Amino acid sequence: MTEEKKKNEEINKDMNIKEEKDHKDKKHNKNKETEDVIKLTKEEVEAINKKASDAEERALRHQAELINYRKRKDEETEKMLKYANEGLILEILPVLDNFERAVGMNANVSKETENFINGINMVHQGLISVLKKYGVSEIECLGKKFDPTLEQAVMTAEEKDKESDIVLEVYQKGYMLKDKLIRPAMVKVNK
Repeated sequence: MTEEKKKNEEINKDMNIKEEKDHKDKKHNKNKETEDVIKLTKEEVEAINKKASDAEERALRHQAELINYRKRKDEETEKMLKYANEGLILEILPVLDNFERAVGMNANVSKETENFINGINMVHQGLISVLKKYGVSEIECLGKKFDPTLEQAVMTAEEKDKESDIVLEVYQKGYMLKDKLIRPAMVKVNK
C-alpha cells in the first residue's frame, strides 16, 4: 500500500502542479486581457480628448464669429441711426432756400410787408434751429479757399484784388449732416 499511496501522492502532486499551472495561465491571460482593455481604454481616452479639444476649438471660433457679427451689426445700426434723417433733411433744404430768398426781399416795402417778412424770418430761424438740433450744419465757404470735397464750382471769375481759388459768391448753400456731406455748396470761384 505504500506504493499505492506513493502513486496517489504523485498523482495528487501532478494534479496540484497542473492546477497551479492552469491557475497561473488563467491569471496571465486575465492580466493580458486587462492590459488589452487598458490599451483600448488609453486609445479611447486619447480619441475622446482629441474630440473634446476639437469641440472646444470650434466653440471658441464660433464665439469669436458671434462677437464679430454683433460688432458689425452694432456699427451698421449706429451708422443707420446717425444718418436716419438724411432723406427728410434733403427734402427740407429747398424749402429753407426759399425762406432765405423771401427774407432777402426786404428792400422798399411797406410796414405791413415788413411785418410779414419778419414773420417769415422767425419761421426761417426756427427751421434752422431744428435742423441744427439734428446735426445739420451749413458749410461756411464765402471768402474762403475753394474746397472741392465740400463745394461745387458752377462759375469762375477773375478778380485781381482777390487771391486765386477763393469763393466769391455762394449760389446755393451746402450742408453737412454730422460728419457727412449731404449737399455741396454751389459757388463762384476766383481764377
